[in-house]
Amino acid sequence: MRIRNLMTFVKVARLESFHAAARQLHATQPAISARIAALESELGVKLFIRDTGGTRLTSRGQQLLPYAQQLVDISREMKSQISEEVPETGSIKVGIADTLAYLWVGPLLSHWREQFPLIEFEIAVDISTNLQHQLEQHELDLALMVARDHSASIVTQPLCSYPQSWVAAPLVMEQNPDLSGAVNLQQLARPPVLSFPRNTKPWHYLQNLFAPLKDRRPMLHTCSSVESLLTMARQGLGITLLPTPLVADYLEEGTLLALDTEEQPPELNFCSNWRTDDDRILPRLLADSVSDIISSS
Repeated sequence: MRIRNLMTFVKVARLESFHAAARQLHATQPAISARIAALESELGVKLFIRDTGGTRLTSRGQQLLPYAQQLVDISREMKSQISEEVPETGSIKVGIADTLAYLWVGPLLSHWREQFPLIEFEIAVDISTNLQHQLEQHELDLALMVARDHSASIVTQPLCSYPQSWVAAPLVMEQNPDLSGAVNLQQLARPPVLSFPRNTKPWHYLQNLFAPLKDRRPMLHTCSSVESLLTMARQGLGITLLPTPLVADYLEEGTLLALDTEEQPPELNFCSNWRTDDDRILPRLLADSVSDIISSS
């Protein structure tokens, strides 16, 4: 049970408003609703009644409130004691998947430096396959990466999910007119495809997607850099499948165009990971802060 969700529950209960709680917690109202829904799902009960009369606690919510308040108070006291009496010092190595780094490394590092001013952060940006290996080999203390299967020695905390979009430059669309309508697999395979490197989840998805075409599969060019993939796509070197937040600005300005494909690409799920043999609280605190920042934006 996450303290953040309990804290949100207490705030909504005290203010009797999801909107007011979102404002005080510097989060969006959908993020507040998602936290309450997660808590209700975990407990298996309904905590609030929302109608024209406002927001009020159910009987189960009233029963939970004093316990939730107590746990929130204990959490705050614990963090206060740790930060005041034994400040975190030293360094921590954080691995970040290229997609998350492209979207979040600036806000995350800014927040971490403010929250932990005595910590030096070593940021490694890489593909998730490499980050997993580095974490297991004790070369990283925390990894923010695409969700993968791990051993029992790794703690995994869900972080976020992003839809993916097929996109192409206007030049590619002009050269391949059949990409402008509903695109089937054969049409999708005609231009070169730009992808993340071999053995990543996106690469495996493309391998399985085009496998039925056998010798008519597209040329597949890979690159480990999100920024380079975006550049190559905008230069018209091929079509590419990327997390939608990465291409949103380019779609809006028209330097990339979305393809309407018959098969909907799967979402990419990201998570925070740290080792169970790391007895420091810092990796967990950093992972929680990442969840808070991403979910509230």
